[in-house]
Amino acid sequence: MRRRTLRSDSVSIHVSAPPERVYELVSDVTRMGEWSPECYRCEWVGERTSPVVGARFKAHNKRGFLRWSNTPTVVVADAGREFAFSRTMPGSGEYRWRYKMTPGPDGSTELNETYEAVRPERRLNSAMANLFTPQRDEATHLRRGMETTLAAIKRTAEVN
Repeated sequence: MRRRTLRSDSVSIHVSAPPERVYELVSDVTRMGEWSPECYRCEWVGERTSPVVGARFKAHNKRGFLRWSNTPTVVVADAGREFAFSRTMPGSGEYRWRYKMTPGPDGSTELNETYEAVRPERRLNSAMANLFTPQRDEATHLRRGMETTLAAIKRTAEVN
């Protein structure tokens, strides 16, 4: 069975909290494990330990029996508007993840999460993932992950 992949996708959710609050949450990568079904822990690495362009963090991920980590780099850190990072791994291509916050007239936020395959993964890596993970439809898997993550960020932002 061949995995269905997409080069990009996007999911949005309405959050009853101001963009600055939403940005504060999504840019604190150390909290991603609270929300993501795949990334269970992140920590800043190197000299920069906050969401600034060039800062790096280590992301620990899981899918089925497979466990791996990668070290993304922050590429956009525009408080209250956009937070983005790029993840590059040998054989797994380069993916850019982006969170955009659009203010609503009532002080709320439209939160959008997007991924883009800048350089898609190699076929061998895709075949290996098919062997070790139950999820064979990568596009659906990533979309569901974004929906789950955004819903959890929404709950956190609206409660606190």
